[in-house]
Amino acid sequence: MNSTAAFDQIYVSKSPYGFMHAAVEPPVVVNARKNLLPYVSDGILALIAPVVAYWTFSLFFHLIDTLCLAEKYRIHPSEEIASRNRAGRIEVLCEVIFQHIIQSAVGFAFLLFDEEPTTGFEQNAMWVLRQQIPAAVPDAVVYYLYTYGLSFVKLLVGFAIIDTWQYWLHRLMHTSTSLYRKFHSRHHRLYVPYAYGALYNAPLEGFLLDTLGTGIAMTVTGLTHREQIVLFTFATLKTVDDHCGYALPFDPFQIIFPNNAVYHDIHHQHFGIKTNFAQPFFTFWDTLFGTNFKGFEEYQKSQRRVTIDKYKQFLAERKSAKVTK
Repeated sequence: MNSTAAFDQIYVSKSPYGFMHAAVEPPVVVNARKNLLPYVSDGILALIAPVVAYWTFSLFFHLIDTLCLAEKYRIHPSEEIASRNRAGRIEVLCEVIFQHIIQSAVGFAFLLFDEEPTTGFEQNAMWVLRQQIPAAVPDAVVYYLYTYGLSFVKLLVGFAIIDTWQYWLHRLMHTSTSLYRKFHSRHHRLYVPYAYGALYNAPLEGFLLDTLGTGIAMTVTGLTHREQIVLFTFATLKTVDDHCGYALPFDPFQIIFPNNAVYHDIHHQHFGIKTNFAQPFFTFWDTLFGTNFKGFEEYQKSQRRVTIDKYKQFLAERKSAKVTK
């Protein structure tokens, strides 16, 4: 063995990414993938995690609400929840629990047809990818691109699919008088939204809008069970946050996304019910088709999102104008 061959052998065996430079493809030895938790499969965890996230995050906002810990950042005065909402909290609670039962049952039915997650092919796939990417790109970049980058792209595509599905179906529910009256009007009984009312819908609408929408995103992008855990849980947390009734300054969802609690609250008011259909992540469909609320054009030119101070000022001025008429 010459010195160059000896060096290559040592490099391949010692470097954590050395397998990418092996003379031959790493072997593929397929085995069942170990689950994240010892007693629950990743597929079942993808069904459980969003439900746990929904009620945990909702409880967080419920405690803030009950203990009056963030009154400064409340979008509407607390008394408006009882005076303006047309659905009681018990009704909302029961409806959301029923929604989760449907969601979990459908998800479990899909799970029965899924193949068992496997592993053992990753090094081979990264070896092939390494051959296709210029040598100037570090091995670590190739590793993380394969391990996390592809999943990130799939999740972004999933976000776009969910946004597209929900925008058009949501908009249809408002433009069709019969659909609105039979189904979507139930969700709008909450003029002052709160966290655990996020999934308060007519059962059929909840299935079509949320369960089917995320199911389509999952199928089209070919998400693994672990990627499903991330997508379903993240989408659930974002939906709860959109209905939380607060604009907290440290809330990452409201910092990152222009489609925030204030943006969606406008849609729940009489004056904004025909606008701001986009949900749950971005606002590009509203922007593209001009269905965003037109009360903040100048403000939004300098601000990426509507903030609570501007919105409260708008609501106060609107209320004052009504009183003087």
